[in-house]
Amino acid sequence: MDIVDCLKAFVATARAGSFTVAAEAMGVSNRLTSKYVAALEHELGVRLLQRTTRRVGLTPAGEELLSKVPSLLDELDDVLSGISSGSKGISGLIRVSAPVSFGEFYITGMLSRFAKMYPDIEFDLRLSDTYEDFAKSGIDVGFRVGSSQNLTLKTRKLGTLSTVAVASQDYLDARGAPNQPEELSEHRCIIDTNSSGPKTWRFSQEGNAAEVQVSGNFSVNSAQAACELAVAGHGIAFGPAFAYSSAIKSGQLVRLLNGFSGGEIPFSAVYLEGRRLSQKVRALIDFAHSDFAALELDLG
Repeated sequence: MDIVDCLKAFVATARAGSFTVAAEAMGVSNRLTSKYVAALEHELGVRLLQRTTRRVGLTPAGEELLSKVPSLLDELDDVLSGISSGSKGISGLIRVSAPVSFGEFYITGMLSRFAKMYPDIEFDLRLSDTYEDFAKSGIDVGFRVGSSQNLTLKTRKLGTLSTVAVASQDYLDARGAPNQPEELSEHRCIIDTNSSGPKTWRFSQEGNAAEVQVSGNFSVNSAQAACELAVAGHGIAFGPAFAYSSAIKSGQLVRLLNGFSGGEIPFSAVYLEGRRLSQKVRALIDFAHSDFAALELDLG
């Protein structure tokens, strides 16, 4: 039995927690997937999966193997793709992770433009504001807004996003507009809990920095939700400019504290530390870097 097929079956089953789901993903029968894994366990002389009636879990040996095998399979795929690149070009599946708002605003379009260059690439795009375990989920590359504190991930900075403070005209008519960052402490503010230090808003003007502690009735983990609440008049929102650009253009929101900079947020590609990037993932990251720099996005 082919060892590569056995390893692929093991990885798919370990990630899915189910032989049935793994079989569907691989396009083979449930019985064959189970047979592949059993053959691998027999070859290694150790149990890799703990089978129950409801779910398949990893043994310690299985966890160790799962931490190493995906990168080896990716490297093999990269080698084979490189050999055939003269006639077929870059191909294969790329699993991508991104936050919801920025994923919808930019990442989906960027992947679409990349796909036009490499039509044989397949994508599994997962939009979530909860960071996934890349090793367990099989994520090849993630795109992150803000600094990553995960030491298992390697970061390549692709650019920066500006930040703004905004509110609806109805709110400003009722409460007045702040002229200085310090005045924000007297206002109802919409807290975006995705940001670092969500209740501490930072501004600068001509090299002078200011920090203000804010509070309000709403705390949300979505820039889009913060935007909608601000449009509805529930307070002042603060975050990446791209999330509010359409509402500002339409007049639903007013940009505040125009003489002050709200700072810049890094936008980066992240991937597992120590894992050799496949040709297709490396091409995607390089494309994202140039695309983000060249595209005239209304980010602030």
